[in-house]
Amino acid sequence: MSNQYYIAVEGVIGVGKTSLARLLSEHLNARMVLEEFKENPFLADFYSDKSRYAFQTQLFFLLSRYKQQLNLHQIDLFQQTLITDYTFQKDRLFAYLNLDENEMMLYDKLAEILESNIVSPDLVIYLQADTERLLYNIRKRGRDFEATITRDYIEALNKVYNDYFFHYTQSPLLIINATDIDFVNREEDLQDLIRTIRQEPFAGSKFYNPGNSF
Repeated sequence: MSNQYYIAVEGVIGVGKTSLARLLSEHLNARMVLEEFKENPFLADFYSDKSRYAFQTQLFFLLSRYKQQLNLHQIDLFQQTLITDYTFQKDRLFAYLNLDENEMMLYDKLAEILESNIVSPDLVIYLQADTERLLYNIRKRGRDFEATITRDYIEALNKVYNDYFFHYTQSPLLIINATDIDFVNREEDLQDLIRTIRQEPFAGSKFYNPGNSF
């Protein structure tokens, strides 16, 4: 994986992005940058009243992620692999789902200005899972502010993510079916995944299902 200096792990809430990013950073001796979602003061209120707090929540995330992404410019990507548990573009996916037409118009104007300064990953790993698995993972980790997340919201988010990444062309993309694998508790699942990521050449989109080759 000599050309993969910046790897971003993506997926819907509860799919295991941060867990995989941590494991990859350990096994690949990579620097890890995690999304700072806990710093958003509107997030808990958003899950209780989406229509009232969606715009504030989204703008905070947009600006926070932008500031964090700018710092990636300071990293010598040719000396150390970088792993993140999000892409900057994910913010727009949540915006499309949660903002009304007027809010989205304003959001787009700001996002277009900011996106011109963002570095694209050398590889995006998209973790995909069905709604049942996502809801199970969310309930299992037990974050208070996620207690009000509904099945309908996760299903809608899953659809937005799938539509986006099935047409994604900005970076090489690895789509992983994470419904039936457990890379946290099963070492063989993790090692098979790492072998897949190390494969070269890596271009376009590839699909990975446990036990199957490309």
